[in-house]
Amino acid sequence: MSGENSSADDVRTDDAQRVWDVVVVGAGPAGASAAYAAAVAGRRVLLLEKAELPRYKTCGGGIIGPSRDALPPGFELPLKDRVHAVTFSHNGRFTRTRRSKQMMFGLINRPEFDQQLVEHAQKAGAELRTGAAVQRVEQHGSAVPDRRTVAVVLQGGETLLARAVVGADGSASRIGAHVGVKVDQVDLGLEAEIPVPETVAEDWRGRVLIDWGPMPGSYGWVFPKGDTLTVGVISARGEGAATKRYLEDFIARLGLAGFEPSISSGHLTRCRADDSPLSRGRVLVCGDAAGLLEPWTREGISFALRSGRLAGEWAVRIAEAHDAVDTRRQALNYAFAVKAGLGVEMSVGKRMLAVFERRPGLFHAALTGFRPAWRAFKEITQGRTTLGELIRSHPLAQRALTAFGPEPAAKEHAPAEDASDDETVTS
Repeated sequence: MSGENSSADDVRTDDAQRVWDVVVVGAGPAGASAAYAAAVAGRRVLLLEKAELPRYKTCGGGIIGPSRDALPPGFELPLKDRVHAVTFSHNGRFTRTRRSKQMMFGLINRPEFDQQLVEHAQKAGAELRTGAAVQRVEQHGSAVPDRRTVAVVLQGGETLLARAVVGADGSASRIGAHVGVKVDQVDLGLEAEIPVPETVAEDWRGRVLIDWGPMPGSYGWVFPKGDTLTVGVISARGEGAATKRYLEDFIARLGLAGFEPSISSGHLTRCRADDSPLSRGRVLVCGDAAGLLEPWTREGISFALRSGRLAGEWAVRIAEAHDAVDTRRQALNYAFAVKAGLGVEMSVGKRMLAVFERRPGLFHAALTGFRPAWRAFKEITQGRTTLGELIRSHPLAQRALTAFGPEPAAKEHAPAEDASDDETVTS
C-alpha cells in the first residue's frame, strides 16, 4: 500500500517488473470504488488518475440513500448540509416547499468526497498514481506479452501491464471508446459555486430548490453547502445558448446575481444506449465511462459507486480467468449484474424523462399536491426504495407512467466521444 505517490522513476522501474492484477483508470467515485473492491479481495491494484487530487468536479453533490449504502465500511461522509426540505417551482412560478422530519439526503463537495474514497482504496491496499493520463489500452499486439494481459499505454509512451482493466475515466472516456460504449442521451449541465453572506446561507440551510425548467427535460437546482450555494441547470445538448440563459435568469430571480461565483463550470453527461457493451475482452467500464446514470434526474454518484463496486469485484474474477471463454463468462456476469439492478432503474428513468419532457406541470402538481408522490420522492432519496422497485410494486404508478408517457421510441445512438411528517408551505 502506498499513501503517497512514489517518484516517477521509482514507479516506472517497479511497474516494468510487474503485471498488476487490476488497473483502474480514473479516481472518481466509480474508479475509487472499483479499486477498493479489488484491493479488499487481496489483489494488486493500481489506480490511475490524470489530475492531481483533490480536484474540482462539476456536480451538485447530492448523496442519496443508494449512495450511502454503497460506501465502504467506516466511511464518514463529509456532509456540508443535511436536507429536510425541498422547494419546488415550475420555471420560477407556483413555488411550494415540502418538509420531512427525517433527513432525505446529504450534500457534499466532490473534491473532499472523492479524496476520501481514494484514501479508503489506498488503505485497502490499492496504489495510487496521479498525473497519469492514459492514451489507450491494447489487448493484442507487440505490447501485450500473452492473452491474459492488457497493456495500458500512458501519454508519453510508458506501458503498464494488467490482468484486468476497469475504465472509470468519465463521460468522455478513452476506455469507453475502446469498449465501444454507445450513448443515446447527451445533456449539458452548467453550474456556479456562489459564496454568500451568512444571512443568505441561513435562509437556505437544510433546504434545496428544484426548478422545472423552460426547455423540455430541463431543470435547475440550488444546493446549500455552508457559506456557498451550488446553483446549476441541465438540459439536452444542442440547447447551449438557451441553457446558459436559463442559468443566468435562474440566478437573477433567486436574488443571487450580485454575488460573484468562485467557480463556473460545465459538463456533458452521457447516458448509455440499452444495447451498449459494458466490456471488451479483459476490459470493463463503469460509472460515467459506461454511460451509467439516471436518465431523468441525471443523478450519477450512486450509479458510479454501485457499478464501480461491481466492476472491481468482477475484474478480480477476470484477472483470475485463464482463457477467453472464462473471461467472456465473467464479463457477461458483470453485465448481467449491472443490467439487473442499475439497468432496470435506467429503463424506468428513461420513461420518466419522456413523461417529464411532455408534462413538467404534472410532475410539479404531483410532488407539491399529491401526498403519495411526495412520499415516493422521499423514500427514493432516503434509499428505502428505488425508482424501478416503486414502479414494479405500485400498480397506480405503472398505470400513470403508461397513460401519460408511453415508452419512448428507440433513439439513434452514437459511440461515446473520446476525449406523515409532511408539510406544504407557500414560499
